[in-house]
Amino acid sequence: MNPSAHVNATQPAPADPLRALAAQIKDWGSELGFSAVGITDVDLTDEEPHLKRWLERGFHAGMDYMARHGMKRARPDELEPGTVRVICVRLNYLPEGKADAIAQLRTPEGAYVSRYALGRDYHKVLRARLRRLARRVNEAAGPMGGRVFVDSAPVLERALARNAGLGWIGKNANLIDRHHGSWFFLGEIFTTLPLPVDRPSQHLCGRCTACLDVCPTGAIVAPYQVDANRCISYLTIENKGAIPVALRPLMGNRVYGCDDCQLFCPWNKFGRLTEEADFAPRHSLDSASLVTLFLWTADEFDARTRGSAIRRAGYTGWRRNLAVALGNAPTTPTVLDTLKAHLDDPDPLVREHVQWAWHQHNKDASSHTDFADSA
Repeated sequence: MNPSAHVNATQPAPADPLRALAAQIKDWGSELGFSAVGITDVDLTDEEPHLKRWLERGFHAGMDYMARHGMKRARPDELEPGTVRVICVRLNYLPEGKADAIAQLRTPEGAYVSRYALGRDYHKVLRARLRRLARRVNEAAGPMGGRVFVDSAPVLERALARNAGLGWIGKNANLIDRHHGSWFFLGEIFTTLPLPVDRPSQHLCGRCTACLDVCPTGAIVAPYQVDANRCISYLTIENKGAIPVALRPLMGNRVYGCDDCQLFCPWNKFGRLTEEADFAPRHSLDSASLVTLFLWTADEFDARTRGSAIRRAGYTGWRRNLAVALGNAPTTPTVLDTLKAHLDDPDPLVREHVQWAWHQHNKDASSHTDFADSA
């Protein structure tokens, strides 16, 4: 027997540098404030048939860029050639006051703004932190091919995060974690490093249909299928035209996005509050009245949404949304006076929605009832 062979057989195997690096990446992510970090490969083959059917059914609504990108969304190595792994991260964003969120939603004269948009634009916060993480990986492993993404390119981020063990995709199409709920942002680092991958999360929605049942406009047309044409988040943010008349009464006081499928998801009893000061509400957006926000001037909107995700709707879209909510608000002298003063608003899109809102409160008003023709 060869003594040296016996020694080699009993010695511990040499450390796997890539496995050690993967563990370091997760530690660094935690130090940077991420609530979780996971790693997955780039195989999203199983997602392509679902994506294709979703596009064929027109569920992407006016988001034509989704159709233009086609299957690239499910092929990370085509988006960034050489990519073999994706480092996925979560960052909690829910500020204190979930009960206050439901109370605001149930206050018809109050404006409901999606919790993610109350503070600083998450793109800025998350991207800066991801870049710091990528720099640390570069310093440890040498320059790597790679790229940072924060909802800024054709990336199936929820499928990647699921495969990286950060949660499962719920029936509302959001990523859900059993210990953190779904109040978090996602981001990715595409890398050429062949890091060890994590195990996908187990699906735990079971028979629950709370999100389908509570959706105000019925946009969750089936489990895991959201029709953007009916989704309030799409209608109030991405949509640049008129909001369909039939959907306006269903929108209630939701003026930027919609959280119902999260607010009433049973798993969000475990939702974790954010520790990020940047996500704290600005300008009382978590409790403001519809009239107050509608009366913002263009300059006020510009100043108060600087660095905010609300900028995406634009001043016209913001006032369009608020006009619809005012149409759904209780009939009060303040609401009527506000609408009456803007029946001839110089912006045609805002004007049409104000006229609709006025008509909702005063069915006998016959001088301004041309809204149905333009929506």
